[in-house]
Amino acid sequence: MFKRLRNLIAPAKPVAVEQRVVLLAGKPVSYTLKRSARRRSIGLRIDGQGLTVSMPHQTSERWLNEVLRDRADWLVEKLDGLQARKLPEQQWRDGETVPYLGELLTLRVVVSAVPVHQCGAELLVYGNEARVEKLVTLWYRRQATMLFADRVAHFAARLNVAPASIKLSSAKTRWGSCTSRGVVRLNLQLIKLPQYLIDYVVVHELAHLREMNHSAAFWRVVASACPDYLVLRAELKACHL
Repeated sequence: MFKRLRNLIAPAKPVAVEQRVVLLAGKPVSYTLKRSARRRSIGLRIDGQGLTVSMPHQTSERWLNEVLRDRADWLVEKLDGLQARKLPEQQWRDGETVPYLGELLTLRVVVSAVPVHQCGAELLVYGNEARVEKLVTLWYRRQATMLFADRVAHFAARLNVAPASIKLSSAKTRWGSCTSRGVVRLNLQLIKLPQYLIDYVVVHELAHLREMNHSAAFWRVVASACPDYLVLRAELKACHL
């Protein structure tokens, strides 16, 4: 009896994780395999980290391979699309470019009394290249704080709403959010996009102060300030976050 009790209260097996490579549709594909006692079937997920396969602990290799073969064309298509959308890693050297409001500014590392300032199509950064990333990020935050506050004030008046506060967000998957208490969060990465896309996100989040959902009524509120929201929504979805 005590043995049965010990079995009943025994902790579940931890999730086992391993890295694998499989040939799918003639292409080698790296993926993360996760085995979990809580799963009852095989699950496939593709995100910024690539392909993740989750399956029960006792799943046979034969079943796993059958699932991967059956979905091979779809998996390769999705992974190729993900790779094509990935932005190249940002470089912080003199002469490189950084995005700002839908344009590219050329970085110039110079001796200056001002840490960072924009001069036409150039962004002048004081100091050595090791400090460039930190200084540009601080500059992004200052620009975003001012611009977002201005755009929120503009559209809040049009929509007759009053947000409680505006905060910068560093979320990995959301351009913005709005709580029932009126806290509007806007992703810092928006400062790299054209202002018309920033305006769409601002309108979207402020509209939640009228309709805390995505109902037809909500989209009517959005359309009242942003008539071409469907086009802008599609363009924003194509942007990398």
